[in-house]
Amino acid sequence: MARQPQDVTDAELAVLQALWDRAPATTRELADRLYPGGKASHFATVQKLLERLEEKNFVQRDRSDGPQTFRPTLSRDDLLGRWLETVAEKLCRGSLTPLLTHLVRARRLPAKDYQALRALIDELEQANKTKKPKS
Repeated sequence: MARQPQDVTDAELAVLQALWDRAPATTRELADRLYPGGKASHFATVQKLLERLEEKNFVQRDRSDGPQTFRPTLSRDDLLGRWLETVAEKLCRGSLTPLLTHLVRARRLPAKDYQALRALIDELEQANKTKKPKS
C-alpha cells in the first residue's frame, strides 16, 4: 500500500516526540537527545529529518538571531487523531466505535482512566443535549 504524502515515518516521529517533550530545540540539541554520543552523520540525519518535517508543515523553523530552532506545528493529539481516523477508515468503514471498544476492552483501565473516560462521555452527552436543534 502506497504511503500518503503527509504520513510521518518512524524516524520523523522520533524527532517530533523529542520536540513535543522539549521545544524549541536546535538541530544539535535534537541530535544529542536522539543519538547520545552520536557522530556527524547523526547530526546530518536529524537535519534532513527536520527539513522533511518542515516541508510537510509539521515543524516550524525560527531563523531569527542565534542558532536556528525548531518547534512542532502538529500536536501529539492531532497526529494521534489522524492516525486513528485512518485506521477507522481502513478497518471499520469509518466508524470509531469498534476501534474504541477494542481499546477499552483489550486493556484493563485503571480506575482513574475509567473515571476520566466516563467524565468525557458525560460532558459530550451534556453538550449534545444543550445544542439547539437545526431549523
